[in-house]
Amino acid sequence: MKINLKKINIPVKINQKRYFDKRGYFQEIYLKKQINLNIKFTAIAKSKKNVIRGLHFQLKNQQTKLIHVVEGKILDVVINLKKNSKKFGRIYKFFLKEGDILFIPKHYGHGYECLSRSCTILYHLEKYRDSKNERGISFEDKKIIKKWITKKPILSKRDKSSLNFLEFKSKYKTLK
Repeated sequence: MKINLKKINIPVKINQKRYFDKRGYFQEIYLKKQINLNIKFTAIAKSKKNVIRGLHFQLKNQQTKLIHVVEGKILDVVINLKKNSKKFGRIYKFFLKEGDILFIPKHYGHGYECLSRSCTILYHLEKYRDSKNERGISFEDKKIIKKWITKKPILSKRDKSSLNFLEFKSKYKTLK
């Protein structure tokens, strides 16, 4: 099955078959002939239970992403940050487990909460990381997500100081 993700402008879960045998399983994550993306950068994140990462985006050089859950379970949250989109500000939530793959188009903020003892997430990105343009929207913004599952999240210093969505709209207006 060939998927042209260039024509999809919302986050979607991609089902890649896993081949099981007595040793475990084998799964193809990204095949260029099947998924039309130009992957330039791959990164991995390991998190403990109750870690919330995000909601991250880049002001310039927005990254189209394939998120692959290598281990664990997460609540993945994505927000449309493109003002001229009919779906500007729309939130998408996905409960993902080991083996699940999520496509996230550019112009979206992305974050997740680790629901299992630990989780390992593999990111495949079309653009390189641009640390001077990295920003975030606060996980605490009730307009984005009413309720995270954890009551005492573990956060980075950067994520604790992220803007809320109204501040994003006032300061940046949109992702171009």
